[in-house]
Amino acid sequence: LPTSRLGARTRAGRRTMATNTMVEPAAPPGRSTRPVKAGGKRKSPYPHWFYLPAAIVYSVLFLVPTFASFYFSLTRWTLFDTEFIGFGNFVTFFEQPQLVTGLVNTMIYAFVTSGAKVVLGLLLAVFLTSQIIARGFLRSVIFFPVLVSTVGVGIAFQVLMDPQDGLINDSLALLGIDGPGWLTDPDLALLSIAGVDVWKGVGLATVIYIAGIVSIPQEYHEAARVDGANSWQNFRHIILPLARPATATVIILSLIGGLRSFELIWAMTRGGPGYTSDVIASVIYKQYQAGFYGISTAGNVVLFVVVTAIVLPLTLFLNRREVEM
Repeated sequence: LPTSRLGARTRAGRRTMATNTMVEPAAPPGRSTRPVKAGGKRKSPYPHWFYLPAAIVYSVLFLVPTFASFYFSLTRWTLFDTEFIGFGNFVTFFEQPQLVTGLVNTMIYAFVTSGAKVVLGLLLAVFLTSQIIARGFLRSVIFFPVLVSTVGVGIAFQVLMDPQDGLINDSLALLGIDGPGWLTDPDLALLSIAGVDVWKGVGLATVIYIAGIVSIPQEYHEAARVDGANSWQNFRHIILPLARPATATVIILSLIGGLRSFELIWAMTRGGPGYTSDVIASVIYKQYQAGFYGISTAGNVVLFVVVTAIVLPLTLFLNRREVEM
């Protein structure tokens, strides 16, 4: 019995020594060997001061102007004087009759342009990733308007859409069609500008979709072809779901651009005729031109809140859907 106990203790001791002297296995290839904090969070490989330059630039260019705008929106200010008046600027701003028109026009403009860019960008991307002749040239043609100045595009289309001598109506007249007043008709002015915006910005949406489509592994398309899927089924069940990240990016960027749009509208109509093509940004600029700096600053805060209230929940929703997929 003592001998058996000794042997058991010896074997247990050997197992303990072997366990204590085991070398930690190397990390598998491609896996990070960075230290991990208690709780599972990965420790940053850089010291905290490494982020200081970016934090300073971000604070100077964004945080400081943002908080300054919130403060000056509560004051009646000029270049030489400041008087705190509380929420008086916001009350005056919302009492402006053109504000409701500008707010409605902003929503219509943003959702029409973003929706059109998503649909057209996706269709053009599918077309430009197929086996067609001069594919690279056509991609350049589609993307070229993105590189042109927004003000230059506005001035050019203001001339082209002239109801009397514009090239568009002259071309329609050759076909026996009486062209409308694209920028002078209150019912068409905003939609005409939205069409120009789509023409200018759809190239960027197309490039984003092209990047998303070409990143889809070819094995999916080959498997669908083996299973006898046609082009529509390939688009619906492979391209459309797997291009969801590109769709989310295009929606967010187009919506932000539409809500903040100003240059193109101001270059083409200056908010006219009347207030029919005014947006929030143009209303703010008109207040600034009139010398009501506090009211225009309050309008900037309103625009910031509107954009944040729409874009932030939409971003969280799209990202959550992408994770669930």
